[in-house]
Parts: sequence; structure tokens; C-alpha cells
Amino acid sequence: MLDQIFGVPFTLVSFLIALSVVVFVHEFGHFFVARRCGVRCETFSVGFGPELFGYTDKHGTRWKFSIIPLGGYVRMFGEAETMHAIEGGSDKESDGDQKEATEPQVRELTEDEKKVSFKHKTLRQKSAIVFAGPAVNLIFAIAVFWAMFMMVGRPVTEPVIGLVAEGSAAEEAGLMPEDRILSIDGSDIDRFEDIQTIVQLGNGAPMDLTIERDSTQLNINLTPKPIDGMDPFGNAQRQFRIGIGASGQTRLIDLGPVSALGVAFGQTYEIIEGTAIALGQIISGERGTEDLGGPIKIAKYSGQAAKTGIAGFILFMAILSINLGIINLFPVPLLDGGHLLFYAIEAVRGRPLSDHAQEWGMRFGLALVVALMVFVTWNDIVNF
Repeated sequence: MLDQIFGVPFTLVSFLIALSVVVFVHEFGHFFVARRCGVRCETFSVGFGPELFGYTDKHGTRWKFSIIPLGGYVRMFGEAETMHAIEGGSDKESDGDQKEATEPQVRELTEDEKKVSFKHKTLRQKSAIVFAGPAVNLIFAIAVFWAMFMMVGRPVTEPVIGLVAEGSAAEEAGLMPEDRILSIDGSDIDRFEDIQTIVQLGNGAPMDLTIERDSTQLNINLTPKPIDGMDPFGNAQRQFRIGIGASGQTRLIDLGPVSALGVAFGQTYEIIEGTAIALGQIISGERGTEDLGGPIKIAKYSGQAAKTGIAGFILFMAILSINLGIINLFPVPLLDGGHLLFYAIEAVRGRPLSDHAQEWGMRFGLALVVALMVFVTWNDIVNF
């Protein structure tokens, strides 16, 4: 109904809200630690390009929203090693001297400027500032999960089979309704959702199941089959399935603050692990690239999540925040992980890489990021 009433504008607004929140969270991580390290932050921008609106705080930081919403940045004082000043000559100088004097002259930062300069902070401080962005993305997700688990508890679907699809891998392996799945490939199964996660990450590989049937444990081997199905939002997606459905036996686990926090950490870790495994499978060629998505896919999912209600939309932002944090930790120049890689090399060598090497690294990183953005956007258009 919402899609019919609002259509594209509703999806676009949902996308802008979701992306703005996770970008703000990411950049605030950089900003917060930079300020704690004594760095003067000149600009905090959500988005790129011309400013739409903003204000300047008492510390001189310009907080603003910019016209291109695909990212953001914090501009810190002294990110360039030197500053430029224009100095005019006197009337007594010759014409050649006047020309030379009116050109930009490079000068070293003053001692007071060095105290608030990013470039003049210790290697440990610079690493902390860079790492803080992805770290706060993960902290944000944990906080969202923690709040949700404390407020509503943790719903758990018992790992008991309710139905077995005809012609499925489960039927061929001999699984039956009322079987309780105890473990898969040695991993204990506490809820039905664990089965779905393990099967999908297995990407069609054979798996060993331990089940309980009439108080007797049995070992069963099966190989999931590829099925052209739908994701939770109704989008076409190739999935691997063993062909079972849940019995519908559910329970809600009430969690206190401490236990809810532990489960929130576990939930975040599961998403990180699943994302890492899936990316590894794509890189190795075990999994296709159709699951990779860019701005169009994120916008589509943002709108679909928003239609489920505020809780679903907030959970979507938490998952998006985790993925933003993971991507930024890739050791690619231009991303946070690339800067951390440079700092690690500097720590080992005892001195930073040359400006020339860093410049070429940044060019390579920019080319790689642009190529990836073009690819995932094209992927979005093809699958849209």
C-alpha cells in the first residue's frame, strides 16, 4: 500500500535517511576520536559536493549536508603536510621579484598549528582516528540489537522439521517431520534460523546432519539444491535449500541487559562472519556476483525495510552499518583500511612510504573503488 501511494519518493526518502544515518555514525567515529586527540576538525559533511545547509559550531567546525548523498567526510586541519600563504612584495622590488613574491609560498606549520594538526599526531593516534569510523559503525549495530533484544526479547524458532518438500534434498536423505536437527557439520543448532544461515553459507556443499528422532540420534548426509527463490523482501535470488520447513514451535527468550548485550555481540559477529564468507566465495569464484549491490539495491532495500515498520527499518540500518564498517576496513588505498595499511607499513619500516608511493597507492585505490561502484551499479540495473 505504501509503495502504491508513495512509490519512488518513499523509497528515495528511506534510502537517504538510512544512508545519512550510517554515514553520520561512521564519520562521527572519526570526528569524536580526532577531537579527543586534539585535532581541529574543520568540516563534518554528510554527502559530497555543494552544501545544502549547515551551521558552524563554537569550535569552528562546519557541520553540513551536501548535495551528493553517497558518503561523507571529516576534514581535519593539517591533513596536508604544509600550508600555503600568499605574500605580496614591496614597491621597491623588481618586477621579477614581485612576480615571485605574489605566487603561493609554502611554509611550515607553526608550533601552535602542529598541536592541532592531524599530520603531526603520533602514529598510534592517527591509526585510532582512522579505525574509529568502522569501529563506531559496529558499535552502533550492537547498540541497536541490544535495545531490541532488551525491549522485545529474542524470538527463537525451534529447530524441528515441520514439513519436507517433495523431491528435495531432505526427502532424498530421509528426513521426516518432527525430526529435531541437533547439529550441522559439527556446529550445534539452537534455532531454525541457524539452519538457514549454515545452508546458505555452505553454497551447495555437502553437509552432515545429526538429528534426533524418537529419542534416537541419527547421522544423515545431504547436499542442498539450488533454488530460484525470493529473499525476505520478495526479490528474486538464487538460494541453496535442503527442502524443509519449520514446525512453527517458537519461544521468546526474555533477556536482561547483560545477556541481551552478549546476544547483540553474537548477532553482530554472525553478520560479519556471514559477509566475510560470502565475499570470500565471490572472490574465489565459488559464488556468483549477482548478490553484490550498489546504491540502487540499497535504495530498494531501504524502501522495503521501511514498509515493514520502524523496527524493521532500524534493524536494516544496523545491518547496513555493519557492512559499511566492514567495507571500509578493506586494505584498499582511499578506504580506512588502506590508510591503516600505510600506517602498519610505517610502523614496520620506521618511516612512512614516500609521497610518490602513497600518491600512486591512492590513484590505484580510487580506480579500484570507481570500478567497483560502476560494476555494482550496473549489477543493480541488470537485476532491477
